[in-house]
Amino acid sequence: MTFEFPIGELPAVLRGPRVERRRLLIGGSAFWGTVIETGADVGKLQLDDGRVIDAETACYLPPVSPSKIIAVHISYSSRSMETRNRPKPTETPTYFTKPPSSLNGHRGQILKPADCSYLNYEGEYAVVIGRTCRNVTPDEAWDCMAGFCPALDMGLQNFRDTDQGSMLRVKGADTLLPIGPGIVRGVNLLEETLRTTVNGQVVQEAHIGEETIWGPHYVIADLARHITLVAGDVILMGTPCHSRSVDAGDVVACEITGIGRVEGTVTAIPAPRASALGVGAPPTDSDEVRRVALGFDERVPERFKDNLRKARQRS
Repeated sequence: MTFEFPIGELPAVLRGPRVERRRLLIGGSAFWGTVIETGADVGKLQLDDGRVIDAETACYLPPVSPSKIIAVHISYSSRSMETRNRPKPTETPTYFTKPPSSLNGHRGQILKPADCSYLNYEGEYAVVIGRTCRNVTPDEAWDCMAGFCPALDMGLQNFRDTDQGSMLRVKGADTLLPIGPGIVRGVNLLEETLRTTVNGQVVQEAHIGEETIWGPHYVIADLARHITLVAGDVILMGTPCHSRSVDAGDVVACEITGIGRVEGTVTAIPAPRASALGVGAPPTDSDEVRRVALGFDERVPERFKDNLRKARQRS
């Protein structure tokens, strides 16, 4: 039995019509709205109270309130080829978690502390759970999905040496998960293309259906064997090849055709006050840190490397 792509008949979450729900901050309060897909107000947002507002000037909150965020380590063949030099990293998926406090909204600031030199981007799609999910088959897992979001799984790689087993500070620091701007259903995600940009330059790109090793239905069924997933929980589905470090001032975005685009601006902040007192393990710049942060340039397309150089010249 295989759960790799392609799948058979499209499940409901992948079939139209397209519906996108966004969560906004207006006058200090949170409101939900739906993107208008047709008519004179196409592209605007209709709030649940009936008001219609401009989507481009809205202030967005993360469209999720998860009890947990679970991420797949590697689930794209190009990423596996870059890091492991083989198209499949392991026989089955492996995972780590991010705390909900790492969530960030569309157009938010991604904080880079002064004592960390490597802050890497990873463009991904996130699966949002729509109902309680436990002990399901892969076929049943599709019905547990509320929809999908673009996401940036940012990582402070200088904590690789101390947090390799948990990824707690590497991936769990505040602001390291821009997600949204909305939750989308009714789009065949498997036919879409994911792109990550830095300062407008494409630095990652993958056709989701062609490169994905394990689909979201397999991953959810795997996790739900032992972990109850509840409405609002987030599953991050991994990134393609060419995750690299960015600097203060860089604008990083993940765009998925048919789904949407989320972006954030890297912002420098001072090192934590307790670090100056010798509290905890300091960030490091070891061979292992550089291996992950700098990647394997010989195993990625030349255009990504060229575009990253252009992006750095503009920052």
